[in-house]
Amino acid sequence: MSSEEIDERKRKRMLSNRESARRSRMKKQQHLDDMVNNISQFKEENDMILNQVNLISSKYSKLDAENSAMRIRVMELTERLKFLNCTLKHVEEESGMAMEIPEIPVTLMKPWPFAWSLQPFLR
Repeated sequence: MSSEEIDERKRKRMLSNRESARRSRMKKQQHLDDMVNNISQFKEENDMILNQVNLISSKYSKLDAENSAMRIRVMELTERLKFLNCTLKHVEEESGMAMEIPEIPVTLMKPWPFAWSLQPFLR
């Protein structure tokens, strides 16, 4: 094999290596660009999800406050009903007149347990 043939093979190999390195750099740059785009997309999705969480948390807080107010009102009305039933029983005993006094439902006599307590998400 002559030195010219060896030089030609080296030149071809160098060109091939340069082209391979160029393709590798392009591939690496494309991968980096894709990752940057993904990061941007994920940030947008996170912001949308956070907005939804904040909206739902706000609605939950409002409903929780309304629910608490209703629980207090039910307890007040239950106490009033107990008082009125007690008064009717005294009137019945004192007057000797039979009265139909309905029983207070058990569900009103027991306080309602809170099933769970959710805390709003904060960023």
